[in-house]
Parts: sequence; C-alpha cells; structure tokens
Amino acid sequence: MPVALTADQTALAETVTGFADRYAGREYTRKNTDRLKQGLRPEFWPDLVALGLTGVHLPETVGGQGGTLDDLAVVLAESGRALLPGPLLPTVVASTVLREAVGEDSAAEAVLRRFADGATGALIGPEHAVVTGIADDRTGSGLSGETGLILGAASAELFLVAAAAGAETRWFLVERDAAGVEVEAKDGADLGRDIGVVRFRDVSVAVPVELDTDRAVAVAVAFLAVEASGVIRWCCDTATEYVKSRVQFGRPIGAFQAVQHRTAQLLITSELATAAAWDAVRGLGDEAGQRTHAVAGAVLSTLGNAVHAAVECLALHGAIGFTWEHDLHLYWRRAMALAGLAGPVESWELRLGEAALHGPRNFAVPLPETDSSFREWVSEILDRAAQLDNTNPSKIGDDDSVNTGPRRALLAESGLVSPPMAQPYGIEAGPLEQLILQDEYDRHGIAQPSMGIGQWVVPIVLHRGTPDQLARLAGPALRGEEIWCQLFSEPEAGSDVASLSLRATRVDGGWRLQGQKIWTTLAHRSDWGLLLARTDPDAGRHAGLTMFLVDMHADGVQVRPIVQASGDAEFNEVFFDDAFVPDEMVLGEPGQGWALTLETLAQERLFIGGVRDPGHNKRIRGIIERGEYAGTRDDAVRTLGRISARGAAISAMNLRETIRRLDGHSVGPATSVAKAAASILHTDAAAAALGLIGPAAALGEAVSEPVHHELDIPTWVIGGGTLEIQLNTISTFVLGLPRK
Repeated sequence: MPVALTADQTALAETVTGFADRYAGREYTRKNTDRLKQGLRPEFWPDLVALGLTGVHLPETVGGQGGTLDDLAVVLAESGRALLPGPLLPTVVASTVLREAVGEDSAAEAVLRRFADGATGALIGPEHAVVTGIADDRTGSGLSGETGLILGAASAELFLVAAAAGAETRWFLVERDAAGVEVEAKDGADLGRDIGVVRFRDVSVAVPVELDTDRAVAVAVAFLAVEASGVIRWCCDTATEYVKSRVQFGRPIGAFQAVQHRTAQLLITSELATAAAWDAVRGLGDEAGQRTHAVAGAVLSTLGNAVHAAVECLALHGAIGFTWEHDLHLYWRRAMALAGLAGPVESWELRLGEAALHGPRNFAVPLPETDSSFREWVSEILDRAAQLDNTNPSKIGDDDSVNTGPRRALLAESGLVSPPMAQPYGIEAGPLEQLILQDEYDRHGIAQPSMGIGQWVVPIVLHRGTPDQLARLAGPALRGEEIWCQLFSEPEAGSDVASLSLRATRVDGGWRLQGQKIWTTLAHRSDWGLLLARTDPDAGRHAGLTMFLVDMHADGVQVRPIVQASGDAEFNEVFFDDAFVPDEMVLGEPGQGWALTLETLAQERLFIGGVRDPGHNKRIRGIIERGEYAGTRDDAVRTLGRISARGAAISAMNLRETIRRLDGHSVGPATSVAKAAASILHTDAAAAALGLIGPAAALGEAVSEPVHHELDIPTWVIGGGTLEIQLNTISTFVLGLPRK
C-alpha cells in the first residue's frame, strides 16, 4: 500500500509518478550520473517546480501549495519509488525545517519564497563539527568547521546550518557562494544524487534563526525514511511481477511455495516500512518523547530494512538482478545511501528504548465527528452502567469484560455488547460509532464487554438464526451467561477446514453427530458450540457441509482438555458419539455450511477497534525496571527499542487501516499482513525477553513469567493459523501469485 490514504493524496501520487515517467526515468540517471553527482540540477527541475511538487508543503503566503507534511510524504515516497534523481529530498528537508520560523523571522520567510520559486538547499545538522563564536549579544566570529557527508551539498544554493555556540546550538542561513564557504563533491553510491563535504572558514552570518533542533533532526530522518519506503515498495512490486512471469520447470516460479513465502515476507517488510515512515511524519507534530518514538521507529523498520529489501528483490530475480543493466542496483544504491545517512541502527535502538521506558507510542485514532448526539447517547447509558456492578465471575475468567451482572445486562439490553449487529441485538454501529463507543468505554473506566470466542461466533448466529433460535440463544450469549466455542478444526483438517470428516447423519427429528474436533478454545467452559459437519459425503468438499448449533452439555458430547507445554489447558478435544442435534438447531439450510463459514469470517470485518499496545514492551520494560537483565543496561534498552519499533509499525499499519475504514473503504490487505507480522513478533519478542534474563531463563514457568510466556507462544502463533498458512494467504489472495 502506498503512503497516500485519501483520494487527494492518491491523485498527488499519480502526478509524481506521471512526472517521473515523462521526465526522469532511470535511464536519465544512467546517462547523467556524472552531472548529478557534481550537483548540477537535472533539466526537468523547472518543470518539477512549476508543478508545485517542491513547495507542496509550503504556505501559500510564500508561494507554496499550502499542503501538509502528509502531502509532502506522498511526494517523497513516490519519488523514492520512481527513483527521481536530483536534489528534491535535501531541498524539502531544509525548507520544512525553516518553515517553523515563518511569522517570526522575515529573513526565513524570504528564503522560503526562494525555495517555492525553485531554489535548492541542504540541512547541516548539529552532529557536524561546525562552530560559531557568536555570543548572546549576537557579536563574535562567524562559522568555522568541516562537515561530514551532506546530502545535496554540491547542488545546494542555500545551507541551513546548525552550529555549536558553547553548550547551545544556533541555526544560520548561509549562501553557497558566501565568502569562506567551500564545497567538495564526493563520489556517492547513489548514482542520481550528489553528496559532499562543506567547509566553513570564518563565514560571516546574520542573526540566528530560532528553531527546535531536535525537531529539525527528526524532520531530516523522517523524510529519509519516507523516501526509503518508496524504494522498498518498488523492490516488492518489481519482485512480485517478476515471479509471476518468470517460468521454470514449466510454470511461473511464483507458483513455488518457497518463492511465494519469500515474496510475501517482502510485502510484509514493505507494508511495515510504509506504515512506520508515515507514522514518523505524523509524529513530527507530537511532543518530544512521542516524536522520538515515531522517528526512531521509522529508522529501525524502514531505513533499517531498505538494503535488506533490495537484496531480497535481487534474490527473487536471481542473476539477472545482479547485472548493471537491471534497475535493481540503482535502488540498492539509494537504499544504502539513505540508511547510511541516518546513522547506526544501534544508536537509534538505544534512543527508542529510552523513550519506550516512559510508555508506548500513542496511536489514538482521530475521529471525524460532526454530530455529538451518538456520543451523548452512549455516554448517558455508560453513566448508568458505571453505577452498577458485574457481581458474578464468568466461567472464562474473573474479569469485568466477561463477568455477569446488572451492568452487563444493561449493556446487552442497550445493544452495546455486539454493536455492529442489527437491532435489537446491536445498534448497527459502523466504524466511527464503534470507535466512539470504545472511546466512551475508556473515558468511563468501564471494560468493553466481551463474549470471548463467542465474539466471533455469536454474530453469525444473530445474523442467520431463526426467530426461535434467537429467542433461546441471543440474550444469554450477549449477557455473558452462556459461553460459546467454535468447532471447526479436526485432527486431519486444521487449516484445510473443507476436508473435515465429522459426520452428521439425518434421523427422525434431527441429526446424529459422529466424530472428533480438536484445538477447540475453551470448549470445557462452553455451553454452546458452532459446529461444521459433513452431511453429504457424496457432494464436493465444500458442498456437503452443514452448520449446527450444538449444546455442549448434551449426551454424546465429551470434552477433554489438552494440557499445553505451559501447564495451562485452554484448548480441547471434543468427541461426538452419536450426539443428537434437533432440526431446529441447524443454522441456515443443510449444505450451506461452507457459505456460512465464509460469512462467519466476513462478520469479523464488521468489527473495528482502536489501536492497542500489544503488550510486548510492557514485559521487557518490566525486566529493565526491576533490574532483571543479565547483560548491560544499554543492551537491554536496545532490545526494548527493537521490539518497540516492530510493534509500533504494526500498530501504525492498523491505524492506517482504521483511517481507511472511517473513510468508507472496505477491509484491505493490511489485515492479513498485520496478522502475519504480529505472529512473527510474538515469537521474537518472547525470545528477546528470555535472552534478557539470561540464567533466569533456566527457572520453571511457575516462577519465571518470561519462561511461561515462551511456553505459551503456540497459543499466539498457531491458534490463528500458522505463519506458513498466513504467508500462503498473502501470496495468493493479496499478491495474486499463481497457485499452480
């Protein structure tokens, strides 16, 4: 998915792509490498300026387009995907940082007008050895020192320079042709862009520009990440198209599972990189701690994976990707340059880890409310609910979200337990209403009610059940008085549900069930089960299935808990030995089981939630705060930073998907990608916690929570479908790779 979310941003992205196709193809870079490396502007620069792309983010008062940084992010991401040569990136970094001084500094405003008119620039940050002797009274010597490598140094007409003034940092605008300024172009890895060193020899400067130094650095790094996300997306798209068309052994190589999985993993990398880069730009307006979260996360999830993505693209291409004629090495080179300019990943891990010690990244959903009546209605109900209690512990845990009592009864009666459902069971809440509801639950300090596994089972019953079924089952389920489970998986039919063999044979007044289900979550606590059985063995795999509503306490139903490696027993084997189900407990019609199974999955898409912290940070943060790490504190904090970045990228992807849903779009591929990414993270985060505690990992699970969590990992990484099944889904249904 591109950085663009709105229709206007999509149109802007298409404008950039169209421009690059007309003027700045990769062939231009090949033919003009020497000129570009020396800092000469590409011939198309005036056209780029005339189109407004260099000033899309600048105020209209200075000649810009009046857009946002989100709009600029779209331009940069698409320029990265198109490998646009020239000084666009360093110029917009400088103009964005300088934009903060407009309104208070007339000199800054005049320079922004020059940027809007097409001037080029570069930012020289505080990490470079530039000093000034200017004192508080603005007197003293000018700028002196030599920088490290500066992107766009040779092409810049203007420098925005951070200089050390004792313990302080001051910012100055310096003309490239000012006396005492010397620029030496270097031979960069990127064939389409200049890089160089700038020397200042007592350069006279005007009054300093008042800028936030930390934010200035954050802008530069965030924009590097955004462009890198475009590079990664090109690698993913190009590899995907190649494996669809490249034929070996008589079929496209994209039909081979190993290739499919590798391509799907590259898509996951790309989607997380895009989300993290987008969040970095979103975070530029946040307070310092949250800004560090966002920008450092983008370094780790985007810039830290750019070179990897290029290498994966090469691996999927084989030898052809290693040739000079193939465009891949041009992107590979830019990926190396962008990642290198951000600095060592390890230092960003440490920086992010320190920020994460104070809490997770904030992913509050911006709600486009125009009418407060729904919120007021919900608030009035929750005001009443707050005066009541849930006094009865649930069979699936003593937690207010599942406990029963007057509060839960009021919420069920009001349609607030399963809000997307039709009245009277829900309130037909759309995405916005569900998020407002969640916000109000949080504001009132009330746990949002849950039906456990029934949260995904009961909606299909409410949607397709007969009046008699609903009269018997709906109320107790919504009030939490009866627990539901899902009886799909069998010993020989795990992810391949359609191959199930449990038989339902018609008898007078109903059906007899014979067979076994397995890995049924909380079956030993359940009162009812949604069961898929084969009723016509002569029909096709999908045609001969029927859905049943099964009383888990009926004769012939035997539940055997499966004790897991952790000692817990959340899953079960369920045996059906001639168990009877009356006709009135068939859901839908006989033979409709597969269609209802798909509809059960589709019902999940009606539900939407805010973006929550997955909890991995809390475990590692606790280890650090209690001093339980075996190595150095810095090693532990870097581990927290690594895990935090990956969790935040998934959360950013979910936030983007939520924003899309609020804008009226249907569920996109981000749902499948996030599920696979979360599965990988669960495993890696558990291993990271074990690694931190060192010898304490030899303790038993009863006394070591990280050990218990490690032993419980299958609950997370198998229960929702193994990673391999998820990668199969992504490769065939999202990427469109051939099955055969």
